[in-house]
Amino acid sequence: MNTGAWACGILACIFGILVIILSLLKEKGAMLVSGFNTLSKKERDMYDSETIAKDTRNQFFIWTCIMLIGMILSILISSYMAIAAYVIWSIAFIKDVHLDAKEAFEKYRKK
Repeated sequence: MNTGAWACGILACIFGILVIILSLLKEKGAMLVSGFNTLSKKERDMYDSETIAKDTRNQFFIWTCIMLIGMILSILISSYMAIAAYVIWSIAFIKDVHLDAKEAFEKYRKK
């Protein structure tokens, strides 16, 4: 097995474990989301933590699928498929990154 397949496989395992953890913790899993645990208790109550945990779990699931597909294609076709998987994952990652916690959770504000 080539290095690209190993790299994709390891990240797929890590993301898969995070999917399982967030699935088991449900609403409490929102505390594992970066930036949410830094908010005060009063601020956290203003946001829908169940939806935050669910969306984060779905995001990790998509990342797991990207890396698994990259691993499989890297084994079957070429090790360059792992590079393509990392590029696709990087685009998906950068799309969802926010530097400000309040900006990141604005769409989860309770009405």
